[in-house]
Amino acid sequence: MIRVALVDDDALVRAGLRLILGGADDIAVVTEAGDGAAALAALRATPVDVVLMDIRMPRMDGLSATAELQRTPAPPYVIVLTTFDADDYVLRALRHGASGFLLKDTPPEMLVDAVRKVADGEPMLSPSVTEQLIRRVRDTGGGDDDAEARLKVLSDREREVAVAVGHGLSNAEIAADLHMSVATVKAHVSRILTKLDAANRVQVAIAVHDAGLV
Repeated sequence: MIRVALVDDDALVRAGLRLILGGADDIAVVTEAGDGAAALAALRATPVDVVLMDIRMPRMDGLSATAELQRTPAPPYVIVLTTFDADDYVLRALRHGASGFLLKDTPPEMLVDAVRKVADGEPMLSPSVTEQLIRRVRDTGGGDDDAEARLKVLSDREREVAVAVGHGLSNAEIAADLHMSVATVKAHVSRILTKLDAANRVQVAIAVHDAGLV
């Protein structure tokens, strides 16, 4: 069972998310909060696998809460809930360790699929928004020397996998494209995370975009 926390200051949004996720046999909403500070307190008492986190909230916003969660032992995966006009905040949240982002009008089936994928260690980058995010990354620091230097620690094969991650491909898609097993892809991704000191695949993707490889 995938344990989920809902963090949003709009009770109606939380109710809608709870209703959508409640229809999945393998997902359970176990705690909720109306702001980041309340979420941190709730998650200390009730560990979860995935957090659906709004960005703009009173007291403590989702960006700060996401950063704080990453400092805890075995932090949960965080999916940022956003709108198009908040993509600058999304980029910052991803750099702080969020595992993906979704628009609040994401279709129910995609929301459920996103929770499952993120719980399994794969990021959820909505294609319609990823293009804008990549453009923002390039505008704010694409092709910089620091990112290129970081990637030099990777082997040629790891670099290929990292670029594929930067394109938002799943492990299965990378395996098919690079003609290797899914288990081998997972091993490569694990080594890439360690070598780049990245919290998750999204941070690997950002590093690849910063280096101008995607």
